[in-house]
Amino acid sequence: MIVTIHQPHYLPWMGYLGKILLADAFVLLDTVQYVKNEWQNRNRVRTSKGWQWLTVPVEYHYPQTILDTRINNRAPWRRKHLKTLRQLYGKAAHFEQQFVFFERLYDRSWDRLVALNLEILRQLMKVLDVQVPIHLASEMDIEETHPTGRLIEICGKLGASVYLSGPSGRDYLEVERFEKAGLGLQFQAYQHPTYEQLYPGFEPYMAAVDLLFCHGPEEARRLIESGNRVEPA
Repeated sequence: MIVTIHQPHYLPWMGYLGKILLADAFVLLDTVQYVKNEWQNRNRVRTSKGWQWLTVPVEYHYPQTILDTRINNRAPWRRKHLKTLRQLYGKAAHFEQQFVFFERLYDRSWDRLVALNLEILRQLMKVLDVQVPIHLASEMDIEETHPTGRLIEICGKLGASVYLSGPSGRDYLEVERFEKAGLGLQFQAYQHPTYEQLYPGFEPYMAAVDLLFCHGPEEARRLIESGNRVEPA
């Protein structure tokens, strides 16, 4: 059984979804420290001049966890994001079909960032037909705080035989601890595919909605899977 674990991201990119497709179970790591100005509250969308950020404003007080991170609803971010997606992707072939969800999403009031990100992830997995169960680390009673030990404990609770890490795991994971725990270790080595975007040229590492609006669910899943590669520890 392959388990993969990742912090919740806002409007995740293709590789994030690709990693989930390689696993039998996915754990949303919402108990670790929130990192300002990374992917947890923002992502990139395509424009005629390249790309721009879509950012969810949050109330931040170091060293809060992702689970405890609240959205700053004093800013009109929901209206702005909805308007931006329509302006940028309104002419995309599959926009109207997929935009219905975002109209409902941004019509709701959101308090916690993790709840918003989880709702988006569940929708993306639904339309892409990704039938991998999601577990929340905050609901698993994990005691270990060391980065490697925490991942091993999570994998143990789920009965994993293999942990699938992102490529950055090579920089901090203690490989020998996985070996001692009898747990296999693999690393995703995603090779970003190119696809036709709404605007001339190709910009990689966009939020996956860029692909979904332009190509629809079936082709989007095929393209996401085409970039998947796995390397041994």
